[in-house]
Amino acid sequence: MASMEKLMRSCVEIGKAVTATLNVDQILSIILDRLSELIPARNWTLYLLDPVDQTLVFEVVVGVDKTSLENIRIQPGEGIAGQAARTGLPVRIPSNVYSDKRFNEQVDQITGFKTESVICLPLIARGSVIGVLELINPEDPELFDDAFLPVFLLLSDFMAIAIVNARNYEKINQLVITDDVTDQYNTRFMHEHLDHLVNKGLEFSLVFLDLDDFKQIVDTHGHQLGSRVLKEVATMIFTRLDPNDRLVHYGGDEFVIVLPNKDKNKAISTVEDIRAALGESVFLQSEKLRVQVGASFGVASYPRDAADKKTLLQLADNALYRSKDRGKNTVTAA
Repeated sequence: MASMEKLMRSCVEIGKAVTATLNVDQILSIILDRLSELIPARNWTLYLLDPVDQTLVFEVVVGVDKTSLENIRIQPGEGIAGQAARTGLPVRIPSNVYSDKRFNEQVDQITGFKTESVICLPLIARGSVIGVLELINPEDPELFDDAFLPVFLLLSDFMAIAIVNARNYEKINQLVITDDVTDQYNTRFMHEHLDHLVNKGLEFSLVFLDLDDFKQIVDTHGHQLGSRVLKEVATMIFTRLDPNDRLVHYGGDEFVIVLPNKDKNKAISTVEDIRAALGESVFLQSEKLRVQVGASFGVASYPRDAADKKTLLQLADNALYRSKDRGKNTVTAA
């Protein structure tokens, strides 16, 4: 049988989760794990609201395979969860949920799951719904009693606080490691990332690149448009990198690319592709201009060329300047 003590324990456990970590994924997993342990049910679903189109996204699912739901979006007002998101009010249906006009059978049809009862709680932060927690087919019918509703609302408040705190932390952390000119990583991130790779003993390659004759662009078009060129160049390079690669604005017109799990040959191949794409690109077209720019590159690899970060950076930088001496717009390896 359900007990107020058990639900209050849930609140305490989730309160601990709020302060235990500021990682969104960890918080969500901890919360649902604790709820699953303390309040047995066939399925728990946590939806988060997409702030752009206001649809609900399946963020964490316990009880069914989430894979089949990854591309499903719940529209505002659609189904029980959509109703809770639109109204900001909890929805409780203790039995025969298929007879409720608000219920949408889509998810059951996709997963083969049979929904019989549901408790749906909006997650509200600063007066706005940020998600929905859905408890499906709870084992104890007493959970639908009005006496338990205040505790469920307290649970949803804890969850909302945890999610908002973690998101704010991620935003602040992202600002600390992001360059404000190019929206790519800054040197603070680069040094931390390189330390991590070296400490783990992971193979990687490092690329220094410097835009050729960039001063002429600044002298011709001014510093503001020069910064725009840097951002457009960074975006072009970023689109040609693998998901685990990292692009860093090192300063001025110089960039660093970190290529994990790529030996020197693979790194040179990647850089040659970037060099060719850069030569074919035209920048500042939105300003009715046609600006082109080339770059010189220097490549060094860990641990093949250097046993520590400082030496690796120096070797890649030296290789870059040899590219400059060779006539620019070329790639040189340490």
